[in-house]
Amino acid sequence: MSFAEPLRLAAALLVPVAALLWAVERRRRRKFAVRHASAAVIGSVAAAAPAWRRRLPPALFAAAAVALAIALARPQATLAVPVERASVMLVTDESGSMLAQDVKPSRLEAIQGAARSFMDRVPDRLLVGFAGYSATVQSLVEPTTEHDTVRSAIDALHAEGGTATGDALTAALDRLEARRAKDGKVAPAAVVLLSDGATTVGSDPLRAAARAAKLHIPIFTVALGTADGTVTGPQGEATAVPPDPETLRQVAARSGATAFTVSDADELDRIYEHLGSRIGTRKEQREVSAAFAAGGLALLLGGLGTGLRWRSRLA
Repeated sequence: MSFAEPLRLAAALLVPVAALLWAVERRRRRKFAVRHASAAVIGSVAAAAPAWRRRLPPALFAAAAVALAIALARPQATLAVPVERASVMLVTDESGSMLAQDVKPSRLEAIQGAARSFMDRVPDRLLVGFAGYSATVQSLVEPTTEHDTVRSAIDALHAEGGTATGDALTAALDRLEARRAKDGKVAPAAVVLLSDGATTVGSDPLRAAARAAKLHIPIFTVALGTADGTVTGPQGEATAVPPDPETLRQVAARSGATAFTVSDADELDRIYEHLGSRIGTRKEQREVSAAFAAGGLALLLGGLGTGLRWRSRLA
């Protein structure tokens, strides 16, 4: 927590000063009472007024004063708030290697399930686009709040062909760069790339990552699969299709994002949940003076109420 007017916190110093004056006044009253009242009267009054009842109202007043002093200093808290008109592009590999079943029921089906979970968690106001690719970009959805359109594209993924990760990232960045805020800058955006293997055709994905860094568009990458993954070749032979986590890690790092490596669908679901909360919100300083002012008022009323009820006076 921070304060917009930290010097005003000095008002809280009045609390110990007031407490000291109150204690001095109580001591003076006791001396006066001992001087002019009988021991029996003093004993009966002391018995009728438990110590905690005498101390509670002043304690509530002190707490109220501190809360109001904090409110006066305009406290600010860092909160995660929805990003208006932010957008994210899901870039999903649907090359032939996605048929590997080292992730059950298959890599492609695991990614489809996780992508659906992601769509269920993102804020309604978040613009979501989609790019499915193999040797070329097979399907492309412009960022939209009509999330059912993206869900339909996810459902239509079909694994075949090579892997053109660089071309797919370029297509996604083209869509995001075209979206500008009122000040002319690129609107808040991010890319989530899911791929299981090395690029086999097309442009270098690291070049796309460097462009993303200049645009301040992070590319979160998820490498799916295990080193033992295989697919059946045209002659019925088993062809190894290991993931390429190192290249995807470099793409993420160069763009200023995070790389993930997963081997099962459940872990992929958790990553999507994490990404959904990060992409859909941003950290913002919000003033919370009203909360402290309300708390101070409640404590002040509490002190007044207990003082009047138990002692018919405030001190």
